[in-house]
Amino acid sequence: MNRAFLFLTTFATAFIYGFAASGGQAETQPPAAKLAKGRVFHDADGNGKFDEGEKPLAGIRVSNGRDVAATDEAGRYEIPVDDDTIIFVIKPRGWRSPLSKTNLPRFYYLHKPHGSPKSEFPGVAPTGPLPEAIDFPLSPQDEPDKFRAIVFGDTQTRNLRDVQHLAHDVVEELAGTKAAFGITLGDIAFDDLSVWEPQAEAISVLGIPWFAVAGNHDTNYDAKEDIHSDESFERFFGPSCYSFNYGPVHFVVLDDVECSRNEKNEWSYRGNLGEKQLEFLKNDLAGVPEENLVVLAMHIPLIHLDDRAKVYRLIENRPFTLSLSGHTHSNEQHFVEKNGGWNGARPHHHIIHGTACGSWWNGSPDERGIPHATMVDGTPNGYSIIAFDGNQYVQDYKAAGRGKNYQMQIHAPETVPAAEAAQTYILANVFNSSARSTVKMRVDGGAWVEMRRAAVEDPAYRRAYELDQQLKDNPWVDLPKPWRSTHIWSAPLPAALAEGIHLIEVETIDMNGKKFTGCRVFRIVASDKS
Repeated sequence: MNRAFLFLTTFATAFIYGFAASGGQAETQPPAAKLAKGRVFHDADGNGKFDEGEKPLAGIRVSNGRDVAATDEAGRYEIPVDDDTIIFVIKPRGWRSPLSKTNLPRFYYLHKPHGSPKSEFPGVAPTGPLPEAIDFPLSPQDEPDKFRAIVFGDTQTRNLRDVQHLAHDVVEELAGTKAAFGITLGDIAFDDLSVWEPQAEAISVLGIPWFAVAGNHDTNYDAKEDIHSDESFERFFGPSCYSFNYGPVHFVVLDDVECSRNEKNEWSYRGNLGEKQLEFLKNDLAGVPEENLVVLAMHIPLIHLDDRAKVYRLIENRPFTLSLSGHTHSNEQHFVEKNGGWNGARPHHHIIHGTACGSWWNGSPDERGIPHATMVDGTPNGYSIIAFDGNQYVQDYKAAGRGKNYQMQIHAPETVPAAEAAQTYILANVFNSSARSTVKMRVDGGAWVEMRRAAVEDPAYRRAYELDQQLKDNPWVDLPKPWRSTHIWSAPLPAALAEGIHLIEVETIDMNGKKFTGCRVFRIVASDKS
């Protein structure tokens, strides 16, 4: 490490802290900032301790959630801390951090000398004085240019029954996965934070590292201010803002749930990163080569954040970026352009990811006893597999409990009067389609007709919702109200169709050139038999 640079960085940090603490008037002798010190090393024997003969690792980046420092030739780093700091190593390519017994990465040290404020769900116990050395062990692993990651939108389990739904509906069919790691995009729990542990146990059977994003339902509602809203999250998962590398891809996890209380002491939140995380993002990206793909993972959609423009300014000059979120319990593909505040040469791809819990594990149960939990836009609950190849990626959405080719639902009447065929529109809900998809339809092997996007509700979901409203004393939780979908496509039937059975075929080609098809049978009847 360059000692002169480190001195200037430390002095500047101390000066800024002193300036802020004195109400904007710089102190003549600013207080010295506390420095966390330690080393990053190759943990050859896997005991988590730096032993004689083990190799220190130079050039490995370490952060306090704002600043980023690199280790020197002796593997040592120094970084400023206060009494509420999480120090973490930014996992480099080709190395892995230790894992907990439930495969949660342990790449951080919690420094909270006095512990967390008292809350319903426990936070961090007092950690005591700053240790003389905070060391980070790493072990080598193979990380090729091509790899896959599993992505869950909100798992949002409210109790052990929901954890079982997740295990049977999603986890079981992923058994034996070759994915490098997985990540959940927030709302891991549904207010009861005690479900984190059994849920982590269930997912851990997949045998891969699993990363976590903090959601609004993962917060401590009894916290007095935002800074203490994620104390339980920190105790269980670690920092809510961090980054890591896998292969040639750089992943940044952000906590965009900013909590507050109003004059009536009522709890609320908004989508916002705040100055500290923006500074971390800036400092972190400064060490990432321009040709590398950067993936931002958050809970509230990037396009909904109050300070999204500041995020755009930090990433829009990079040629390869992707961002992922959850939160809305819908499945949406967005390409942010100039009219959305983006100034980059190419639109930014933001995925509002469908949820593993669907519509909060609501709706009538299937033959397995698991709620169908269809999302408000008609998308079945599920998950994604993202295949990375250098700075390129392909995302495939997988409906839980369905075949991998189940990518659409076609909506057509059972019967259509012959005289009304040309006025009858067929709808196809193509779950993971986007503005860059093409969708076309044909009847009985005839000419293909282009289908166009239609901002309408999914008809099957509307019917299921209305049925829930009509039934009395449901043993399940009713579905939420339907939303207009961003991925329903429409085209009219041909005018001259003979009476009898007909076959509709729908074909879609997505933004990556992947083709999927679906079919539906309907009947043309004489007009007086309608």
